[in-house]
Amino acid sequence: MSTYSIAKVPGDGTGPEVVAEAVKVLDVAGRVHGFEIEYDELDLGGERYLRTNETLTGADLQSLGNADAILFGAVGHPQVPPGVLEQDILLRMRRELDQFINLRPVKLHPGVKGPLRDVAPEEVDFVVVRENSEGLYVGQGEFTAKGSPFEVAVQHSVNSRFAVERCIRYAFDLAAGRLRRRLTLCGKTNVLTYAWDLWARVFDEVASEYPHVETNYAHVDATSLWMIEDPGRFDVIVTDNMFGDIITDLAAAIQGGLGIASGGNINPNGVSMFEPIGGTAPGFEGTGQINPLAAIGAAGMMLRILGEAAGADAVDTAVGEVAGSLPSLRAGEMGISTSEVGDWVASLVAEPEKARARA
Repeated sequence: MSTYSIAKVPGDGTGPEVVAEAVKVLDVAGRVHGFEIEYDELDLGGERYLRTNETLTGADLQSLGNADAILFGAVGHPQVPPGVLEQDILLRMRRELDQFINLRPVKLHPGVKGPLRDVAPEEVDFVVVRENSEGLYVGQGEFTAKGSPFEVAVQHSVNSRFAVERCIRYAFDLAAGRLRRRLTLCGKTNVLTYAWDLWARVFDEVASEYPHVETNYAHVDATSLWMIEDPGRFDVIVTDNMFGDIITDLAAAIQGGLGIASGGNINPNGVSMFEPIGGTAPGFEGTGQINPLAAIGAAGMMLRILGEAAGADAVDTAVGEVAGSLPSLRAGEMGISTSEVGDWVASLVAEPEKARARA
């Protein structure tokens, strides 16, 4: 029996509540599918920062790096200035652990009430591969004459061939293993002529090694339009850090909202981190009304990366079934509590036929 060491980071806001439900489902999946999980909980987030003025220490990074994977809730605190926790915990974790891929599966489960009229669930089933280490997020820039009427602010988008190529290769490998084998490069080659010249050239060069993968290009604005008008055209999308950050929130909307949107920060040769992408959900902490399905789905992604395909399939199926059965995926509108949603998913993972019969 395999045993996995998981660094558990509940974090702030509703993070602890949704992570607790993900752990509940993971433990059931382990009992059914023959693996064990040992958790090492780390206190990271706003409360600790306010107590100690610490965000992410060397000891924290060592614990994270020694884990097989990381299950993350959310960070953000109303008493901490914006950017402090995000930069010093999330972005630093991605950099230090070389989690250079942000992976966002986008799937509309049957029965989920999405905002797109006359779109069948099978038409919304794609993956966004976002470069996770460079671009505008490297934090390089400068002010000139700050505070004066002549102030100029410059933010640099840094794109190295090394980082671009490894991201594109990851996307090609992913597309090659999917049924439709279609990969779209999402960029802005007509205006951002330095960074996207590099992206386009590398994309075309790598494409020659994957003749069985169909390739396309779309400007980011066109991608946003087609994601609404014709989402079925997409299978795998690869893009840079900023564009990926934006279009994945749009993608979350068409799959039913942030309550179902899971993501992974992937190091294919190291430690990856999995999280719901909805953030801390201010105002819902402690109410028992937050939707935990995104966190449970992130746990399913984690199992797949760890090689526990049967457990991952069971979790994914259960999440889809519960999502399609709830009256709404919005916090406070689910009709049942956070823990009841977790119990429902866990029962479907444990004994799917009996759970369906009781429903």
